[in-house]
Amino acid sequence: MHPMHKQLMCALLLTVLLTLTLTADAATLTMGSRGERVALIQQRLKEWGYYTGKVDGVFGRGTYNAVVRFQRKNGLSVDGQVGKKTAAAMGVPLTGTISASLYRESELSLLARLVSGEARGEPYIGQVAVAAVVLNRVRSDAFPDTISGVIFQPGAFDAVWDGQFDMEPTASCIRAARDAMNGWDPTGGCTYYYNPSTATNEWIWTRAVQLTIGRHAFAI
Repeated sequence: MHPMHKQLMCALLLTVLLTLTLTADAATLTMGSRGERVALIQQRLKEWGYYTGKVDGVFGRGTYNAVVRFQRKNGLSVDGQVGKKTAAAMGVPLTGTISASLYRESELSLLARLVSGEARGEPYIGQVAVAAVVLNRVRSDAFPDTISGVIFQPGAFDAVWDGQFDMEPTASCIRAARDAMNGWDPTGGCTYYYNPSTATNEWIWTRAVQLTIGRHAFAI
């Protein structure tokens, strides 16, 4: 082979190898990675109880530790990185566009758990109303702008902290969460609710009650 041809072949091979390496690296999420894929992973890990930090799309130490716990629990190679096998176990694609349906199903699961923990004994419209309050908070500038952010805001919902959130949601609560996400808001825009019979926070009594459904008063 002509020396020049040999050099060109070597250069081409090196380019291919570099491209493959970069592609492989890009398909593995590690400490320092950022973006919507990281946010979705954080949200999934939060739903399953592995992650307690903010869903901010930044792969930091908290996300790393959560991934390690997930890998250890599920018999995966424990390296704290989200590669092909770990991503598959989480149900998160590492390449291509993340569809809205992935976010929607993940958010639906969180919302259904919250409704189940807070209102599983309420009439169906009351369950939808509780879900609607969460979504109204997402739309309000006074609260976090994601469903997970609202639900896990410290002190926001008793069910998150007393263990009821960890229970499997009932079928009606899943339907209620879906109905609220599809636009049904029985509260007319309320951002608060409470049970007048059990509420101990004096501040909540200062909110303007708009209606009562079941045992809950809904307020703004």
